[in-house]
Amino acid sequence: MSSYLVAALYKFVALDDFEDLQPPLLAKCQAEGVMGTLLLAREGINGTISGTEKAIHRVLEFLRQDPRLSDLTHKQSVASKRPFLRMKVRLKKEIVTMGVADIDPVHSVGRYVEAKDWNELISDPDVVVVDTRNAYEVEIGTFKGAIDPNTPSFRDFPKWARDSGLTTSHKKVAMFCTGGIRCEKSTAYLRQLGVKEVYHLKDGILNYLESVPPEETLWQGECFVFDDRVSVGHGLKQGPYDMCHGCRHAIDDTDKKSPLFEAGVCCPKCHDTLSDDQKRRFAERQKQMELAKARGEVHLGHASIGE
Repeated sequence: MSSYLVAALYKFVALDDFEDLQPPLLAKCQAEGVMGTLLLAREGINGTISGTEKAIHRVLEFLRQDPRLSDLTHKQSVASKRPFLRMKVRLKKEIVTMGVADIDPVHSVGRYVEAKDWNELISDPDVVVVDTRNAYEVEIGTFKGAIDPNTPSFRDFPKWARDSGLTTSHKKVAMFCTGGIRCEKSTAYLRQLGVKEVYHLKDGILNYLESVPPEETLWQGECFVFDDRVSVGHGLKQGPYDMCHGCRHAIDDTDKKSPLFEAGVCCPKCHDTLSDDQKRRFAERQKQMELAKARGEVHLGHASIGE
């Protein structure tokens, strides 16, 4: 194939029988040759899959046959090589892990803001703009003037929000994330804390980069994505980054020229955080990947990460 369709999707909806949905969904994806990860939980579905255009749409049609998912939407882009090497349908407690009970993103979410209106909102001096993503995502790109909570994972976001002063600032808060799902919970949580005016970018950064012309952008850098593309820019074109397989951070040519970089093992960000045993295992994995490539095969140890 010369290209693969990549579809990102999520929906918060009560799926009390989510465990029963796993086997038929996995079977359908496998039958269509679709790869990626889908998460099922009592609160809904989330994930990213890739494959041929026809295969992806057949899987989406399969999902939408369920009345609860009939209005399921997705964002799609194109990758020049297969972004995922396996198909997984996982059962989870949450489709995006925040670790806070009693959050209701269906009925208590912040106000959606279309991509075309986002620049005007975040340019208002009375609006505090917050990037809800993890620190390793923010480091390669974010919106101009946005606050970086510097959180290692989304589980750390609630504590940051409580300590941030947003609840007493009396300002409007605008939040954004990659595809919109984290903001469903973060805006609901902020409203639960008492912040009255909370907004979030509808369909996330990916929709903004797809629909807002580069000459009008307030986005700076690249958007980290959870597949082998590593990053995308305007028009959702694949960016210049690779991924360190030691720490899963995005790395550029400067990182790869560092004496602290070892392909498939470590980079300047993690060389002193990995144990000798980890480095040995990663070096062996890299060796097996190179041997598989020389044979014209795909080594499944080269797996993509998930959000």
